[in-house]
Amino acid sequence: MKGVGVAVRLAALAGFLLLCPRPGAAQMSPPPSMEPGNPGNRQHENAEDALSAEQKHQVAKKQSEQRQQEIKRDTDRLLELATELKQYVDKSNENVLSMDVVKKAEQIEKLAKSVKDKMKGP
Repeated sequence: MKGVGVAVRLAALAGFLLLCPRPGAAQMSPPPSMEPGNPGNRQHENAEDALSAEQKHQVAKKQSEQRQQEIKRDTDRLLELATELKQYVDKSNENVLSMDVVKKAEQIEKLAKSVKDKMKGP
């Protein structure tokens, strides 16, 4: 799934940009409350956990939206393929089975399996 990789890369890039200092910004040491071992640091850690949970939620939401778009696109394609298959079958008779009919049925089968797997989710 290409979309999942893109969403993960975008989330990683956003995290990287948040952590990078801005050009011209003064480098400052963290306040004493943020130093390791300081009880005040727990609040900062909780804030980071909440932020990462929110980021994870956003990434999961984007992945779900993209999966839904892929399912819609694939089901539209399934309809096209099924219509083409019907046309091929209508043109054939009981003595002739076209290879196009077999190939079209195989395409439908693969695409239907893909849609089914996407509907199950990650």
